[in-house]
Amino acid sequence: MTDRKEIPINLTPELQTGVYANNMFVTHNKEEFVMDFIFMDPQLGSVVSRVVSSPGHMKRILSALNENIKKYEMRFGKIEEAQAPKGKIIGFNPPSKEKS
Repeated sequence: MTDRKEIPINLTPELQTGVYANNMFVTHNKEEFVMDFIFMDPQLGSVVSRVVSSPGHMKRILSALNENIKKYEMRFGKIEEAQAPKGKIIGFNPPSKEKS
């Protein structure tokens, strides 16, 4: 059995309300995963939060999300998956670097 120490976690007032995202873009390289959470309206999309994580921790995140989806569905019923956008694919292009 391992001893566990409780570590207090600070949540700043700016983060307490959270942000709303209705889209997400995920990329990765050998060392990290990057998740951009995006708010899309009919005219424009904006990245509202970016989370960068190691591959090992990303597996833990995925496991925690799967576990919580199961708990949610046991309590509230099956979640219907949202349909993928139809027509033009929503994408995001980082600012291009202009050559001198």
